[in-house]
Amino acid sequence: MAGYPQLIQTVIDTTEVRATAEFYRELFGLVYRPGDEPADGEEPPQWLVLRRPDGTNALAFQQADEVKRTTWPDPEVPMQLHLDFTVTDVDELYRHRARAEELGATLRLDRSDDSEEPLFVMTDPAGHPFCLFVG
Repeated sequence: MAGYPQLIQTVIDTTEVRATAEFYRELFGLVYRPGDEPADGEEPPQWLVLRRPDGTNALAFQQADEVKRTTWPDPEVPMQLHLDFTVTDVDELYRHRARAEELGATLRLDRSDDSEEPLFVMTDPAGHPFCLFVG
């Protein structure tokens, strides 16, 4: 019997490939795939891959001419896709929220007082939503 397809990475469309990749690289401690590292005088990249320190792919970024910024929770422009990230406890939740904001993220929803699932919904500097929650 054949196996199932395996998720290799999540791809994020963006109008600024390097800047969006850098945000997530810094936020999650990822590394560039060999050959995708920033270089002096480089042309704006069309595609980049970030890996976990163990070498497995995590996120990829591809150039798009236009990406409509979500208006969520207003339904005019839905989330389209979002990433979920877990942390170990509420202290870590606040620490990672602060780190994300220092890197340019914006808080969209604060549900940190939810006793069952404290979380923050945030957007990266390009407007892509992601959730940080206690898992």
